Parts: sequence; C-alpha cells; structure tokens
Amino acid sequence: MLIIFKKGYTEEQLNHAIDRVRAAKCEPHVIHGVYKVTINVIGDDTQLDPEDFKKLEGVEDVISVSKPFPLVAREFKKEDTIIQVRNVTFGPDNFIVMAGPCAVESEEQTIRIAKAVQKAGANVLRGGAFKPRSSPYAFQGLGNEGLKILATARKETGLPIITEALDIRDLDAICEFTDIIQIGTRNMSNFPLLKEVGRTRTPVMLKRGMSATIDEWLMAAEYILRGGNTNVMLCERGIRSFDSKYTRNIVDLSAIPVIKNLSHLPIVIDPSHGTGRKDAIEPMTLASLAAGAHSVMIDVHDDAENALCDGAQALKPHDFEKIMACLHSLAPALGKTIPGAKPSVRNTV
Repeated sequence: MLIIFKKGYTEEQLNHAIDRVRAAKCEPHVIHGVYKVTINVIGDDTQLDPEDFKKLEGVEDVISVSKPFPLVAREFKKEDTIIQVRNVTFGPDNFIVMAGPCAVESEEQTIRIAKAVQKAGANVLRGGAFKPRSSPYAFQGLGNEGLKILATARKETGLPIITEALDIRDLDAICEFTDIIQIGTRNMSNFPLLKEVGRTRTPVMLKRGMSATIDEWLMAAEYILRGGNTNVMLCERGIRSFDSKYTRNIVDLSAIPVIKNLSHLPIVIDPSHGTGRKDAIEPMTLASLAAGAHSVMIDVHDDAENALCDGAQALKPHDFEKIMACLHSLAPALGKTIPGAKPSVRNTV
C-alpha cells in the first residue's frame, strides 16, 4: 500500500500516519520524491484499511500495489525515472550508448579505446576493473589500479564511467572513482551487495541474472530502491538457452515492453554479452532502439584478437562507428535523441 501526501502536508500529519502503520506491525518506508512524499507500507498490510488513511489530514491518495516490488512498480510511479549521470541523461527521450573494453588492461589501452568510442559518439565509457570469471585462472581485472585508470580516461575524454562491483569491500573505491555501479548477472541475487549498493547514491545498472525471471529481476532492483537509492536502471544481457552452439545467450527483447509496462526504471540492452557474436551486435542494437530501450552497452576493443577478456564479442572502433551512424539515422524516426555529434561514416545504412 502506498500513502501519498498532499503538497503542503505537515510533519505532524506525516508522523501520525507513520504511527498508524507501525501500530499494525508494518514498516513505513518514507520516500521524499521531487513532487510528492509517499509512505510505502512494507509487510502484511491486510489489517490496514485504505479508506481510513484517505480520511487522514494531509493525505492525498492511497494506492494498493499488487506487485511484490512496490517501489519498482509502475503503480508507484507513473512517470519514467530520469537518471542524471554528470552531463548524460538516461530518460524516455534519449538513447544513451555505453561502450568500451570489457576489461581494463592498461592505461594506454583504456585511454586509446576511450578516445575512439568518444569520437564515434559514445556517451559513457564502460570498462571492467574487477572481472567475474568462470575460471579462477582467467584474468580477474586490475582492481583498484583499474579504477584509477578509468578515472584518468574520464579526465581525458569527459565520458562518465560505468564499472562492475563484485564485493562489498570495493564499493567505497568504486563510488570514488566511477559514476555508475554495474551489478553483473552473477550478482543479481547477491542480496548483501544489493543492500549495500542501495545505501549509496551512485547510479546503478542491474543486469538480469542469466536464468532469472522478470519478477526475480525486479525484486532484486527492489532491494536497491528500498535502501534509498532510486537511481537504478535495468540491463537485459541475455538469458541462457538450449542453443548455445550459435549464440552465447538469447537477448530477450520482449523484456523491453514488459519492463516498461511493469516498471518506471530505464532499461538497457547488452547485445555483446547477450549474443557473444560480433555480427549480431548491430542488428540487436538497432532492434533495441526500435523496441523502446533507453540505452545500449557495447564492447569495443581495437585489438580484440588479443583482448584479455571476451575479445570474440568486441567490435573494432570502425565497426562501432558504423553502428553509431545507423543509430543516428534511425533514432529521429522513433522519437529518440542520441546526445552528441553524429559520426561521419559513409555507406553504413
């Protein structure tokens, strides 16, 4: 149940409603929005009569939320969430492109690729400092040194940074050096990590678990919002299927309209990890834009053959430029804007 207060309510009126909720052994979660103040009632609210709360002074409306993820649900917030990351706006009118190497390998490599994707028109630089790998012997990332390299690349290009968090112990450093925390597919159900990320105010991109249902994905996001961090975006990065011979995963593009109906949070598509195929990245990227996604994340590496992580799915910079040119051509027809200058690439559409 959501209790929405009128503009001009008093603290006394708010506290009275809070006391009523606690008396029913429920937890009142107060959310101070831009225009409204709302109490999200957590727990068994069957003992609470919405009509009684509608009669309280200062209360504008009471909404019954049927979803197990009330803060994430569209019922809670009708308008789309807009997330500002430095000079980049994730919202309903923009299509934001995040690009860069899957892993930070060196300062020279990262800055070189950062400048390449910036020139092509990317809005955010991606790069992994901490890498979750299936084999304990595979490259695990440069750790804190990688974070410092990403911060240097941001200084050189002006691009905001997104990087993955694996461990609660690294969160302070990640928040210090980067702009968006990525929660990867393996950690979607790492609830202690989600709770800690919820206590930060750094924007978060939550990837869907490789075998997760949409409800499980949204409930994972609820952990973050319940902690107070409302700057959350959802990333569809492909789910496991039986036909792994041809694609790494299956990109669930149908999740885009489903999520937009269920939730107010922005949705991102990761065609690189979703398909694991260079030749599939462009069509999946264009399809993501057409289906209504708010953003896309693409792996780019100028020496993919020798990349220390996921080189098989990384585009060369000139191929990334072609995709950016296609996006700029298609976006206006779909009512979307891609911030930044359009790259000058011939014969790409």
